[in-house]
Amino acid sequence: MTYCVGLQLERGLVFLSDTRTNAGIDNISTYRKMHTWEVPGERALVLMTAGNLATTQAVVSLLEERNLAPSERDPTILSAPTMFQAARTIGQTLKDTIVQQREGGPTAGTTFNATMIFGGQIKGGPARLFMIYPEGNFVEAQPDTPFFQIGETKYGRPILVRAYDAEMEFTQAAKLLMVSFDSTIRANLSVGTPLDLQIYETGSLRLGTSRRIEDSDPDWRAVSDGWSDALRRAFDSLPDVTL
Repeated sequence: MTYCVGLQLERGLVFLSDTRTNAGIDNISTYRKMHTWEVPGERALVLMTAGNLATTQAVVSLLEERNLAPSERDPTILSAPTMFQAARTIGQTLKDTIVQQREGGPTAGTTFNATMIFGGQIKGGPARLFMIYPEGNFVEAQPDTPFFQIGETKYGRPILVRAYDAEMEFTQAAKLLMVSFDSTIRANLSVGTPLDLQIYETGSLRLGTSRRIEDSDPDWRAVSDGWSDALRRAFDSLPDVTL
């Protein structure tokens, strides 16, 4: 399992993903689920993946291979004229990969499925954020739906719904996502640190702050411990139930 969140703000985009791919009593493994591409001054792109690891690895590898020789392997996300067209390229690549893997493997409908969050900006267009489904189609973030989650979503969603503000600073958004991940990690062993954080500021056309957050990271520990203490205080302040 995994957990990834893409958040759209008035000032830009914030992405956070975990790295856990397998969790058992004696078998915990990690794999980076955030992938970035940048042509400074022209485009900055971020892709996060959840689902079958072989599928997501194949999709990212195909995207990378096409970028190396775009004249021979069209279309590519580095030559797409708009974010919409880049999202279509990723969606079609995901769909084709799933179909190819199913042809020679099990027939279970979800065996090779994967879901992705894609965001960034291409010169001449706005910063955009998409959720891409296994079927290759996708939806775009809107004011009423300003964030996307993939993977283990249920534990971290309540804080996002309650505390999100489109005008918040990047530092506040990073804190919000950390709380969302802390709630998820405490409830589900299949999500865990280290986490990957990526900031993109609208109009910059270059990737912003990129950070690997380990379990011992002082900011992570402060947010995790502080959130636990704040919840206890809030619980204690509620009136007791009359029985």
